[in-house]
Amino acid sequence: MEECTHDCSSCSQNCSEKKPESLIEAPHALSKIGKVIAVISGKGGVGKSLVTALMAVTMRRKGYASAVLDADITGPSIPQAFGLHQQVYGDDNGIYPAFSKTGIPVMSVNLLLEKETDPVVWRGPIIAGTVKQFWTDVIWGEVDYMFVDMPPGTGDVPLTVFQSIPVDGIILVTTPQELVGMIVEKAAKMAEMMNVPLLGLVTNNAYFVCPNCGKKHYIFGKSNAEELCKEHNIKANCEIPTEPKLAAACDAGMIELFEGSWLDKMADMLAEQK
Repeated sequence: MEECTHDCSSCSQNCSEKKPESLIEAPHALSKIGKVIAVISGKGGVGKSLVTALMAVTMRRKGYASAVLDADITGPSIPQAFGLHQQVYGDDNGIYPAFSKTGIPVMSVNLLLEKETDPVVWRGPIIAGTVKQFWTDVIWGEVDYMFVDMPPGTGDVPLTVFQSIPVDGIILVTTPQELVGMIVEKAAKMAEMMNVPLLGLVTNNAYFVCPNCGKKHYIFGKSNAEELCKEHNIKANCEIPTEPKLAAACDAGMIELFEGSWLDKMADMLAEQK
């Protein structure tokens, strides 16, 4: 229209060029959050929580303020990796996250339960609403990089996160098996549908280093990670080996003591995005 002012917020016309109303929620008023990175896959058990924790620790080691929002409401494992078992608390200002030994703020539904082994038997809309509250009601403080540990699949929670939280990029997690790679590609295509850039791909359990000869052995076969990166224009491609010490560190709540540079390339890539 000739008289269009290009200010859709005050326009009553239902024209084809009118921009849809944004569903993005603002974080808590006492929070200042830089980049939000979602860690996703289409299948459970491939290591999303491990990668989320490792990325938060790696960025912390590089001098950035990192945080973890555990969006896997029915299967939260982030608190265990960081050795966090106390309940968080809140007041009139909002909810305060738990802090890891090195000062990483963490929010998870397990930090709200009376007993951390109690199951969360909630329907999808309640779960999605809880994740949104972790963004809007938690006092995160100043954070350079927030990592969101997503639940598996492409259902209510991933959709809520992508629509209500300003996600700046995605890290995909896979394992070498072809079936898992196919499922991850479904998650990648969902991300593209939501117009969220795919920044990195991590193949967990990619290989095993023989303690005798020191050589890498791809016991599950080579993954199709390179093909996925080319197809979806993914910037960083990393591999995490099958490492018993890493699993033991997670079980003991000592993930912040891990030794390894497997995700340094991913961290450097994220730092370049600023």
